[in-house]
Amino acid sequence: MDFDLDQTDHLLSTTRAVRKRLDLTREVPRELVLDCVRISTQAPAGGNYQKWRWVIVDDPDKKAVIADAYQRSYAPYIEKQRAAVAKAGNAASSDPIIDSSTHLAEVLADVPVLAIPCALGSPADAGDVQQGWWGSVIPAVWSYCLAARSRGLGTAWTTLHLPYANEVGEALGIPDTVTQLACIPTAYYTGDDFKLANRKPAEQVTYWNAWKNSEIES
Repeated sequence: MDFDLDQTDHLLSTTRAVRKRLDLTREVPRELVLDCVRISTQAPAGGNYQKWRWVIVDDPDKKAVIADAYQRSYAPYIEKQRAAVAKAGNAASSDPIIDSSTHLAEVLADVPVLAIPCALGSPADAGDVQQGWWGSVIPAVWSYCLAARSRGLGTAWTTLHLPYANEVGEALGIPDTVTQLACIPTAYYTGDDFKLANRKPAEQVTYWNAWKNSEIES
């Protein structure tokens, strides 16, 4: 089956972290979220051991617990970011990433859906080589974000609530034997579309057969 590369490339290259443009007023149907989870379950998994689980939170009181944990982590985090921007000689108050991140922290409890992807067990189960453990669960989370984007939903991959994962887990009934991977705010987005981000050319970040070897021809 041939793919429409224009469409697939557009999806892959314009799935942005959506913070300011999340529509806080429009309900997201549960069946639509389930569609995104269905797509995510087709992601590759080591040994085909599908250890991912999803806790979808749309209850206002439980979203408030997550938002509180997020904000407690956000305060010290953003101060470090502002200091780094100021050290670089930029005006911290006008940095667009800081502005959008602050906005998300302020409205997180009002986002229609907070999706908490989880994994059975913990990275410690993999011993000294934990990359395989993470590699078996992270693709599913990104597939969820792509599926959401293709359905007119915006998402942002966040992890700032995780220092308080035990508190959040207690509120959501998540066992200690389960690892929370992220918090994915999910909502319809405002505006028409998203643009390509400013990224380094592929030629600058691709090495052939040896580190720093950028020559295409051998």
